[in-house]
Amino acid sequence: MFAFIRGELITASQDEAVIEASGIGYRLHISAGTSRKLPAPGAQVCLYTHYQVREDAHQLFGFPDQEELQLFRLLLSISGVGPKLAIAVLSGLSVGQIQESIVSNRPETLYGISGVGKKTAARIILELRDKILKIQPAVSGQTSPGGRDLQLTEDAVAALMTLGFARALAQKAVSGVLEATPGLSVEETVKSALAAIRNNP
Repeated sequence: MFAFIRGELITASQDEAVIEASGIGYRLHISAGTSRKLPAPGAQVCLYTHYQVREDAHQLFGFPDQEELQLFRLLLSISGVGPKLAIAVLSGLSVGQIQESIVSNRPETLYGISGVGKKTAARIILELRDKILKIQPAVSGQTSPGGRDLQLTEDAVAALMTLGFARALAQKAVSGVLEATPGLSVEETVKSALAAIRNNP
């Protein structure tokens, strides 16, 4: 029904944004990664959309690019994965990291995401691996840039876990740091993630 919405960003939080377009305010559910990419309120923004209709609710979901929208829809195609869980997956890891974990058959990368257990992670990989390969044939093993990013993420998350932080919190902090500042070393990533956790208790 809606391909995208372009307008003025009125408000934004970790999980939703309100955009005014032609005098109408649209409330869109978004991932934490999308939230970090949004400009300040008052600026113009464009989000691609997915319109979800259920008996008890009509919901709009917003995405900064077609890649994240496509992955969201692929996640919805899996039995037992609804919009809330799909958004949680996109909030826990970047699109590239999710694709890499699926293609590399690394379900443990998905375990720490809220709501994703071992069975769900295994099902995501089983059902999406071939589809991801068709969409992103260049996505391959650990020698790819995505593989290096995934290894760096895992190393940084592991370091934070040894300091006593929960995996979900560590993954969220590390993903946020690497999205904001790509190319950091593991040590730099851990330091920045620690600062982010302390500044957002």
